[in-house]
Amino acid sequence: MTLSPDFKARLKDAAGFIFDMDGTIALGDAKSGGHRALPHAIATLEALKATGTPYVVFTNGSAKPPAAYAASLRNAGFPVEDGQMLTPSSSTAIWLSKKGIGKVRVLGNAGCAAPLADAGLDVVGPAEAAEGVEAVYTGWFREFDFAALEAACHSLWNGARLVTASNVPFFATENGRAIGASFPINAMLTAMTRKRPRILGKPSAEAFDTALTIMGLPKSASAQVVVVGDDPALEMRMANAAGAMSIGLATGIMGSEADLPPRDRPSVLLSDLQVLLEAL
Repeated sequence: MTLSPDFKARLKDAAGFIFDMDGTIALGDAKSGGHRALPHAIATLEALKATGTPYVVFTNGSAKPPAAYAASLRNAGFPVEDGQMLTPSSSTAIWLSKKGIGKVRVLGNAGCAAPLADAGLDVVGPAEAAEGVEAVYTGWFREFDFAALEAACHSLWNGARLVTASNVPFFATENGRAIGASFPINAMLTAMTRKRPRILGKPSAEAFDTALTIMGLPKSASAQVVVVGDDPALEMRMANAAGAMSIGLATGIMGSEADLPPRDRPSVLLSDLQVLLEAL
């Protein structure tokens, strides 16, 4: 697909870029345990770096701390510093702190919990006995078991809020789509407690606002921000809700023949990043 002259001009004048990771700029590489760059992705970020345009990579994965994902991308050749890498735990830590919530039970692994602990929150383990838990946070947790379910339910029955990294069932990998962890966990917790999870990763306003803050941009710059991703229910929905520009890629979840409702429809749908790179 070609871009209109008007859209190219808007890209040139963009205040900042938010990139998804899996299925957008890279895919997990099972052989190395790291990431493999998708075509034109490294060059696209290098072009932005050369012009001084702010950008971040915001994955909805929460299995690792942001710095670990950033290191993996650097090993694959990407110009991504630790401070440019965000996960749902990044925006969750900020939101919980703003709400004055200090004690949170994390249904997630150590990488999922790390940004919350780094923010000074009192992190309780999945099945750890604890009183006064104010929130239950669900993320990447394939070790989830009945003990964690029971402990989380008791926290929620005793007044804790339910928040989550993500509530979509799938994400893109080199072998096709894979099942996310938090979606089925959330379904069980909602069935048991009647509490619905507040999403704090993509596509939430909290995730978008966190990216703006990291890029040093005011909220008034939202319309000049470009969100690039492969999942219509995550990146496209987040961009459209914020009034940002959205570029969808048929390299992951979305596919090339996406028939989407307006809230999930990208401004443009590209087969890969070459057209964006040429526009930059």
